[in-house]
Amino acid sequence: MSFFNKYRDKQDGTIRFYDIKSPRIKVISVLIFLACIAMIVIAIFPALWVCLASFKNIQEFRRNPTILPSKYDFSVFVKTWNDLHFLKYYFNSFLAVAGSVVSAVFFNGLLAYGLAILKPRGYKIVTGLVMWSLLIPATTSVVSLFVNITRVGLDGSFVPLWLAIGANAFYVLLFKEFFEQLPKELIEASTLDGCSNFKIFYMIVIPLSVSIVMVVAIFAVSAAWSDFLLPYLVLSNTDKVTVMVRLFQFRTNNTNDVDVLRAIVFSIIPPIILFTIFQKQITQSVVSAGIKG
Repeated sequence: MSFFNKYRDKQDGTIRFYDIKSPRIKVISVLIFLACIAMIVIAIFPALWVCLASFKNIQEFRRNPTILPSKYDFSVFVKTWNDLHFLKYYFNSFLAVAGSVVSAVFFNGLLAYGLAILKPRGYKIVTGLVMWSLLIPATTSVVSLFVNITRVGLDGSFVPLWLAIGANAFYVLLFKEFFEQLPKELIEASTLDGCSNFKIFYMIVIPLSVSIVMVVAIFAVSAAWSDFLLPYLVLSNTDKVTVMVRLFQFRTNNTNDVDVLRAIVFSIIPPIILFTIFQKQITQSVVSAGIKG
């Protein structure tokens, strides 16, 4: 069978070509393949349904229970885009994401650099506190966080969103575990050459840690783009609202269900494009970080 011939050039993995000689392994491999297909269908179907339903008008959407629309008219997306002024919210979200990625890499990486390489006095206590903070649900600190943001006058700006991503215990631990695997000889040689601690961080450590930086950047992009609660509290009364906040406001305004679905389509396009363009780099970075970490 051509299906099993694809295993001929396979050099690694759980099932290799010589394993296929066993009928039991053949059945298991087919079952694994079918299970993967089922998971793909389950994962893709919600997004596919939203896209197809967006082509319907409100009458067809409410009366026609079929998945496929009666016609595919892309002008309805253009009309919704112009009516809802979606470009502005795209720009706001891109600003929030860009600042969040920089903060996530710089601040979390800098703290991890201190805990993993510099190791000043009391670093074990700080590491313990960072790990303990993972046990605290993020929603329990939202009220106090918003009060402090208001008191220092940062409400209505993107800065609180950037700093919130820049203080993430999970990212710190990812960086710390990776930094501890770096060759200590390079750090010592840089110190002997007269490099300052900060110069070692951004000229030696970060270039050697591109894979984990990519992983943290991916997590930061996903978290910042899909974040709703903090942007809603900080930006809701300004013209800087993000895509996710505007989706909620659309639902409470005089918009119909189909317009909301089209807005949802607009909101999922950037992550899909990002993953499509950087798919190879993303998967290689995750695998490399997993091996080195």
